[in-house]
Amino acid sequence: MPRSLLAFVLILGLSTCAASEFRATPISLADQISVGDAYAGIRLLGALRLANTQINGLRLCGLSGLAWDEDEGLLYAISDIGGLFHLRPEFDTQGYLTGIQPVAAYPLRDALDRPVRAPYDDSEGLALRNGDNQISGDSELLVSFEVKPRIARYSPDGQWKGEERLPALLRDPRNYPNNNRALEAITLDPRWGVLVGAEAPLKNDPVGQTRISRLDGGFWRYPLGNAPGSALVAMEALPEGSLLTLERAFVAPLRPLIISLRRTEQPVSEKDVLLQVTDIAVFDSSQGWLMDNFEGLTRYRDWRFFMVSDDNCNAWQSTLLAHFKWLPPHSAAIPR
Repeated sequence: MPRSLLAFVLILGLSTCAASEFRATPISLADQISVGDAYAGIRLLGALRLANTQINGLRLCGLSGLAWDEDEGLLYAISDIGGLFHLRPEFDTQGYLTGIQPVAAYPLRDALDRPVRAPYDDSEGLALRNGDNQISGDSELLVSFEVKPRIARYSPDGQWKGEERLPALLRDPRNYPNNNRALEAITLDPRWGVLVGAEAPLKNDPVGQTRISRLDGGFWRYPLGNAPGSALVAMEALPEGSLLTLERAFVAPLRPLIISLRRTEQPVSEKDVLLQVTDIAVFDSSQGWLMDNFEGLTRYRDWRFFMVSDDNCNAWQSTLLAHFKWLPPHSAAIPR
């Protein structure tokens, strides 16, 4: 989360209470677009506003990462204060998102089996291993962190299982613009393995180009969108070889909040190249879209996805969970 957005949150004031009853209220993201309508390159399949509540004593707020577990039928969500939530989405007969039920919640724990605490609790990105192999009980979560940049492995109940070895450049917080602009995005790619994206360009990198890095130390350059302040906050690798990326652009309280879904062509070689990226759908709050700080993204089945907003555990923001289908300009099918 950029410091300008954090400052805005602090100006508005932090929420000091949490509701005791879970609520998920269907909402419209735009007056002129209904559930089932197409917009740009997607079709909207429903959206919910989640109440700032508690599940097993953990506040359901600040959600910044999502992962769908097909084997367990669960949507995992992490908060940027170290909470891990198990949720079960509900759909109507048309496949539109109508509700979601809480199943469980756990604190992320450290190597000494203690709940993570600042400055080690800023969990941002989420990916999943073994979530679609027809074997129950073997799922493993990969969580990327800001402030103390790292990738940790977790069981679905929040138990620490070790860490992935990051390249030295990414481990050093001094290489990022600041400690709130580090490893926001993570995904598992069928060919390249773990990929991690920095929110903003590293120090000494070209303006407007951040990195998508491999664990072997190689990387590709990712050109951020044209919206002022755009940052890479989530990405999802697809079996057909591309990436779906999520960007958030925030400059100041009186400027529009712009959320962009983009398609990234993955290169065929390990060489440092500039990736080819195109817009799929851009949501601009100044054009009637109900937007918040969307930071989490995951593929559900086939071309359907969830994305979630991080309300910063703030009473003036909202946790929005949106469901949509990407309408690619080709007919290729992907599993599930």
